[in-house]
Amino acid sequence: MLDHRLAKPALPPCTVVLGAGFVGGAGADAIEAAGGRVERIGRAQVDLLADEASDFLAEQLRADDVLVVVSAEAPCKDGAMLERNIAMMNTVVAALRKQPVSHVVYVSSDAVYKDRMEPLTESDCAEPGALHGVMHLARERMLLDEGGVPVGILRPTLVYGAKDPHNGYGPNRFRRLAIDGKDITLFGEGEEKRDHVLVDDLGDLIRLMVMHRSTGVLNGATGEVHSFREVAEMVTSHVPRRIMIKGSPRSGPMPHNGYRPFNPSATFHAFPDFRYTPLADGLAKVHRQVTGD
Repeated sequence: MLDHRLAKPALPPCTVVLGAGFVGGAGADAIEAAGGRVERIGRAQVDLLADEASDFLAEQLRADDVLVVVSAEAPCKDGAMLERNIAMMNTVVAALRKQPVSHVVYVSSDAVYKDRMEPLTESDCAEPGALHGVMHLARERMLLDEGGVPVGILRPTLVYGAKDPHNGYGPNRFRRLAIDGKDITLFGEGEEKRDHVLVDDLGDLIRLMVMHRSTGVLNGATGEVHSFREVAEMVTSHVPRRIMIKGSPRSGPMPHNGYRPFNPSATFHAFPDFRYTPLADGLAKVHRQVTGD
């Protein structure tokens, strides 16, 4: 659950977005669209693993800024990546000690939660079952325990959008295959069900958390689950040619036991006017953004 430090939401003088790529860029865009000033800092500006990175970052910050932290090597797959991600957050924490800001928003991941069949909520115990979740949970604690400033944490589930730089299994890969006229091959029959959130919605949640100076935890998930076969069928409905959707033998068990639902009531409690984009509408929007159709 979130607590709002500002009863009346207001944009800060500047929001510094560290890692303004896919998700961070959506947050930066949303804040700028609301009239806010944004400073985007990416890898081209600073290598968070470099010796002087904390000094550089501290020089970019002011006491009344809000810092949005998205930078990470993800997904975290091994111990070396875990070590680098922790080192990156050490840089951020060191910068905050040198130059505190008014507030921090950290974009984490739903991977911090243990699998269960009931809808996950923000009050569920964080008990990650893989290194990616371990990495994000450790970085959350570093900010909370060492950052010295108020922190709000956003934990998104599977994210899709037009500018996605990855080609992960799901809406983003399916869209690229369909546009190229290629068949879509599912894991098994694509029967596992997951929640997918449009990156634009996450950008808007980042904006709202910045404007309210929200502390606590919020899951970025719509509350609706769809099978990957359903997702593939929605994606292929937007292309004129016929795309085959094929199953394939599985090499292992279904991730998350084939089902990972969320209860989004905390989002609507925190932001009563906010609504997630239904998956069918979001996929149609992304198709228009990519193709211009």
